Amino acid sequence: MATQLLTPEGMFQPVPYHHVAVGAGTRHVHVAGQIARDGVGNPVATGDLAGQIRQALRNTARGLGGAGASFTDVVRLRFFVTGWSAENRNAIMTAFFAGIDSVTDELGIPRPLPPLSVIGVDYLFEPDVLVEIEAYAVLT
Repeated sequence: MATQLLTPEGMFQPVPYHHVAVGAGTRHVHVAGQIARDGVGNPVATGDLAGQIRQALRNTARGLGGAGASFTDVVRLRFFVTGWSAENRNAIMTAFFAGIDSVTDELGIPRPLPPLSVIGVDYLFEPDVLVEIEAYAVLT
């Protein structure tokens, strides 16, 4: 494996992800923002953040697989989530992690997760899209 995930002593814990990823390799894989659409572009899990995360992660896995990578090669995940506010942060994070947890085994997503960011945005490119996921991997 070309990726080492770690959380050095003294960094904020507990978090469900590692703070640092070290990628050793020469091939970099960048998966563009994936959303909850099926293979022909139909919306999946409209109005359901956890369901949209499941589908977007499945799409991300397909993108990684197309390049010969998997989630074990991922050095960074970036999530853009709509509707973020201080008042609903807990509800969003509960749905967020429920979506991830529901496909962790299916997709071989390591736990703790690779380094990740969750970025609240006002909207994404279509009104029904609640989450978009970008992935970065390193291969030898």
